[in-house]
Amino acid sequence: MSKGALLINLGSPDSPTPHDVKRYLGEFLMDKYVIDIPYISRTLLVKGIILRTRPEKSARNYQKIWWDEGSPLIVLSKRMHQKIAKQTALPVALAMRYGEPSILTGLKELAGTGIDEVLIIPLYPQHAMATTVTILEKAHSLQKKYFREMKLSSLPAFYHRPEYISALAESIRESLAGEEIDHLLFSYHGIPERHILKSDITHSHCKIDGSCCQTPSPAHEFCYRHQCYETTRLVCEELGLAVDKVSTSFQSRLGKEAWLKPYTSETVQKLAKDGVKKLAIVTPAFVADCLETLEEIGMEAKNEFLKHGGEEFLAIPCLNDNEEWCKVISGWIEEWAKYHSI
Repeated sequence: MSKGALLINLGSPDSPTPHDVKRYLGEFLMDKYVIDIPYISRTLLVKGIILRTRPEKSARNYQKIWWDEGSPLIVLSKRMHQKIAKQTALPVALAMRYGEPSILTGLKELAGTGIDEVLIIPLYPQHAMATTVTILEKAHSLQKKYFREMKLSSLPAFYHRPEYISALAESIRESLAGEEIDHLLFSYHGIPERHILKSDITHSHCKIDGSCCQTPSPAHEFCYRHQCYETTRLVCEELGLAVDKVSTSFQSRLGKEAWLKPYTSETVQKLAKDGVKKLAIVTPAFVADCLETLEEIGMEAKNEFLKHGGEEFLAIPCLNDNEEWCKVISGWIEEWAKYHSI
């Protein structure tokens, strides 16, 4: 069989206008894996409330971070894709879960070159319903409808793989070279607590009580919270960081229900009030900088930190098209092509 790979990231509006942002948010928020409530309730919430108020505000935020070349997430993902494609002999395509280039476009591109076995690579280090699961579900549904002769495989969550941890740790080390920071905060994208419980394959292990993530369990294969804390632990171990100089928090909360805690916004304020003067933040749930890293962290979190007594704030870039990181992904693709399993 002829093999190829499809890199899949989140996606972005076509432009930072309310019209395009509304269309993008409509597709994103109507995903049953993002807002996992019954269809009618989800439709009333998204189309009846959120899409009537949120697009204007979100568009203003996108305008703050938009580049001349387009959406930072799309531009950086394309740069990443180009480097990876040059480093592997296999055809590699790029797609977005929402917006363009779509997953259908990516699969068509590969099929058009004669590829009939594809490695799906969700560009998320940690497994979650609203990221990994929805990508795989969409890819497989399209395969069944349009590409019945095509075989799909997928790259599992790579939060703990030594190559990833090494690349992430090195990027942090380079960003902090010559800097004397007081504290390093690992900020991950938040998800509702119920997503953790729904992902528990044991139906009993996850308690979100501060101890279950440290207790070995088969549930950890799909537990986003465990995988975030494990990413932090492994990177700190690689960098030799003291436990009291590092924290983990969760950002991008939506709505009033319980999401993973502690919240980044509150953590940043507390660190400043507790005397941290120079803070660095890294966002390992993302591999490419986007609205959540450039605006929410680079602008909003920075303002909160400075407002509450902090003096210096450093937002560490995502891996983006980092040379070592691109080599890691191309290596995984080559490994899969050689052994059919990774």
